[in-house]
Amino acid sequence: MPPAKRADARRNEQLLLEAAARVFVRSGVDAPVRDVAAEAGVGMGTIYRHFPTRADLIIAVYRHQVEACAEAGPALSASSASPYRALADWVDQFVDFLVTKHGLAAAMRSDHTRFETLHDYFLDRLVPVCADLLDAAVAAGEVNRDVHPVELMRAIGNLCVGAGEDPRYDERRMVGVLIAGLQYPTTGQNP
Repeated sequence: MPPAKRADARRNEQLLLEAAARVFVRSGVDAPVRDVAAEAGVGMGTIYRHFPTRADLIIAVYRHQVEACAEAGPALSASSASPYRALADWVDQFVDFLVTKHGLAAAMRSDHTRFETLHDYFLDRLVPVCADLLDAAVAAGEVNRDVHPVELMRAIGNLCVGAGEDPRYDERRMVGVLIAGLQYPTTGQNP
């Protein structure tokens, strides 16, 4: 096992991951590492101490965001006004993750095994969270019970493909339409 990192090193790593995620959302995973350093307010050496290669940084951001999405599900369930609202808010965070993930496949093409491992990690961590949120909304009579979590996540992912490539297309608006379409009419009657 590698030695445990000091508290300040863990804080710096967290700061870098959050800064990199913001930069990747704005500019994709091909954004210059110097942009990440500027966003985090650190020097390039600090980034390379934590993440020796761009692939290491991208993978760490991916894992960090998967964990943030996974942890958000239960937190939103506990704090939201309704199960549907928790699901909708989680989907919004999931879209952030997908937009950050945009370009990951191209960046990881040289190491197919690492990418497959990340995809499995993504499914293992996020499908159960989506399932719990969807099940709670179904149990509350707020959404259609005929939607499987993998179908929903795949539909959201498909709506996010090419994010930012065409200024006439707003993936967030389209995901909003999809999520709104899950709801039963407000008449209070569901099939």
